[in-house]
Amino acid sequence: MENLIALGAEVGAQLKARGETVAVAESSTGGLVCAALLSVPGASVYFQGGGVVYTLASREGLMRIESGEMEGIRSSSEPYALLLARTARERMGATWGVGETGAAGPTGNRYGDAPGHTCIAVVGPQEKVITLETGRDDREENMWVFTRAVIDLLAECLKS
Repeated sequence: MENLIALGAEVGAQLKARGETVAVAESSTGGLVCAALLSVPGASVYFQGGGVVYTLASREGLMRIESGEMEGIRSSSEPYALLLARTARERMGATWGVGETGAAGPTGNRYGDAPGHTCIAVVGPQEKVITLETGRDDREENMWVFTRAVIDLLAECLKS
């Protein structure tokens, strides 16, 4: 397991230095991305908000994404990660939006993705989206690997 403060510190410092903010919509990371970003002292300067969007109820209730917006998009995909990131950014008025969706394990999801599958999007002055496959079925390990990948992708975008 990674130290949450160490995980979020670099990104938190970059966001503070740039005077920018972030909003998060995560799923299979289970809140670890928000926890990492919030573990840094002074996080209120850059953290606009976030939520675990794990079910249809949370997608509609927290993100206010309606079924019509999902036309042609399936969960656990790059287009869905982008939709989550764009929506989080817009709804919370942040500079950057982060979206994560996947299958932590120990089994795959109903869409046919194997455990260890995640799609991650960062949206802001630029957009990046990636798919990661760990090939592992250890739920907790995958959650930490996914969280590290989210933070790394955000850090990469902030450096560009």
